[in-house]
Amino acid sequence: MSTRPAAVVVLAAGEGTRMKSSIPKVLHELGGRSMIGHAVAAAAALEPEYLTVVVGHGRELVTEHLAATAPEVQTAVQDRQLGTGHAVTCALESMPDLTGVVVVTYGDVPLLTADTLRGLIELHTTDNNGVTVLTATLDDPKQYGRIVRDADGGVMGIVEFKDATDDVLRINEINSGIYAFDAQVLTDGRSRLTPDNAQGELYLTDVLAIARENGRRVGAYRTDDVWQTEGVNDRIQLADMGRELNRRTLERWMRAGVTVVDPRATWIDVAVELAEDVVLRPGVQLHGATSVGPGAEIGPDTTLTDCRVGERATVVRTHAANAEIGPDATVGPYTYLRPGAKLGPKSKAGAHVEIKASTLAEGAKVPHLSYIGDTDIGAGANIGAGTIVANYDGMAKHHTDIGDHAFIGSDSVLVAPVTIADGAYVAAGSTITDNVGPGEIAIARGKQRNVAGWVERRRAGTKTADAARRALARHTGDDETDAGSAAGDEGSGQ
Repeated sequence: MSTRPAAVVVLAAGEGTRMKSSIPKVLHELGGRSMIGHAVAAAAALEPEYLTVVVGHGRELVTEHLAATAPEVQTAVQDRQLGTGHAVTCALESMPDLTGVVVVTYGDVPLLTADTLRGLIELHTTDNNGVTVLTATLDDPKQYGRIVRDADGGVMGIVEFKDATDDVLRINEINSGIYAFDAQVLTDGRSRLTPDNAQGELYLTDVLAIARENGRRVGAYRTDDVWQTEGVNDRIQLADMGRELNRRTLERWMRAGVTVVDPRATWIDVAVELAEDVVLRPGVQLHGATSVGPGAEIGPDTTLTDCRVGERATVVRTHAANAEIGPDATVGPYTYLRPGAKLGPKSKAGAHVEIKASTLAEGAKVPHLSYIGDTDIGAGANIGAGTIVANYDGMAKHHTDIGDHAFIGSDSVLVAPVTIADGAYVAAGSTITDNVGPGEIAIARGKQRNVAGWVERRRAGTKTADAARRALARHTGDDETDAGSAAGDEGSGQ
């Protein structure tokens, strides 16, 4: 049986004042995706002929976001908030005459899944309903609209909280606000809606009563997963929903063969991809389109955004964005990989290393305390501790090339643009401004000069001077008094 609907309408025009935010409510994120993004993803999975989002408050921002993330989506504008019935009317006016099933859902119900919507449509079609509503049973129904059934269990109608009597308020089956309509029933019903209620709005729920008056059956598809019917109205609910979404995401990956050492301290966005035997240690956050290959170990205390990690790589206490980490590579601890960092197989970016827009070929190593920017490093090259690539001259960035199996001594500065050829050496402490040829060693540092007696003259009376005097006495075999006199005489004679 096909569950493809003619149209899905996502209602997202509300102001969301309880969020206390300049950002439209449906643009707030959980699991690395906006709430409207979650709603659209579930709707798009049904492959409807038309997918329309009704926008209102902050519509410029919402429309811009949808254009960037879901360009196939159409939008309809609800200028004034006159109720759900009015919002659906705004959407239908942008569509041609429809036949088949029209699904109506919301932009602030982020845990609703495509599978649940398919179940709703399947029941709607099988029972030949005019309308089918998604419901759930709650211990505390709060301010949800209540499902009123007849003696045979059919849905007589939905009563909104503010219009409900005490008897109706004792009902604990609630309306999720999510429906499957026969297109003709919806078109006819919405044209007959009136604002005869406490809010003075056009209620979409009234279409159910109109359908029954016309002899069409109204059914209900009850879900046991109450989270899928929950909306978000404030930041507390957003946090609660985010935790539940993360729990479900982690559970899905653990069942697929991923080890999550501490699920309470691990956060994964919904778009992240993980392979079998990945290990995630406490304090890991994986965001955006990050993917991790088989057997890789991430963490502890690591945040990766839009990164690719190869098989068997290890990434420890690292912050990285838009970076590639090759198979068997090692990263960290306390490493910062900026956009464009590409680490080849078996390469290493060690402790307190920052890499930006640079490539490390297979087996290349940057083990300690270095900044590498706009640089290509050849296979097997070794970059000594404290090396800096000076890639920025105050106006432009410049490129550096370091060849295969080159060796850069500790505490060197490579002033870009510069090329260190294959098999070349740079002596420790050098500042390199010219190219270094194959097999050459470059030494660019001042000659060391030791000035005797300087401490005694310039730091007399300090603990340093006392230590120097005692060491000199041991070296010369004299006692401290003679050594001090000798040092003083030598200093006064210069």
